[in-house]
Amino acid sequence: MMQQAIKLTQENDDELVARIAARDHGAMRLASDRHANMVWRVAYRMLGDAAEAEDIAQESLLKLWNHADRWNAGGPGIAPWLKKVTVNQCLDRLRRKRFASDEEVPEREDETPLADRQMEAVETGQAVKDCIETLPDRQRAAVILTYYEEQPNQGAAETLDMQLKAFESLLFRARSSLKGCVERKGVVAHGRAGQ
Repeated sequence: MMQQAIKLTQENDDELVARIAARDHGAMRLASDRHANMVWRVAYRMLGDAAEAEDIAQESLLKLWNHADRWNAGGPGIAPWLKKVTVNQCLDRLRRKRFASDEEVPEREDETPLADRQMEAVETGQAVKDCIETLPDRQRAAVILTYYEEQPNQGAAETLDMQLKAFESLLFRARSSLKGCVERKGVVAHGRAGQ
């Protein structure tokens, strides 16, 4: 049943991309409606900046429009392709940003009064977010794809052009680094990263 659904998605995506390659604006609008939020979400989590995430989302969708004629039918589909393009653009932007600025990202202060548990959750979430931002770029991408985008390891490995074992090793190092960072901040994270 699941394989039939995947095959149907692939066929629908293949047909949709063929229409995009033929410069069908309606098909592009449909692809954009289906995937723009996911692309923005990945970019925002990677970059932590809504405006930059919007730029990346537009660039990713534009790449679909510009490269639709090179689409390989029968592949994993539009969503995995867009995630891969988005992650790669974010990694490029993060590399450029490191060379362009030494400034630290300002922390956003929450002014609403919260109950003790809510304060702990916010503190833990912020500590995890801060720690994710300190991870090397590829480790950050592994954590975001696995825990925020809930991609299975195989899918996340493909997005990052890695073998599964290499990806799992990267994710293990990322989790270990996150755990150490959160512990150094004096916050105990419950559950998965980011919760």
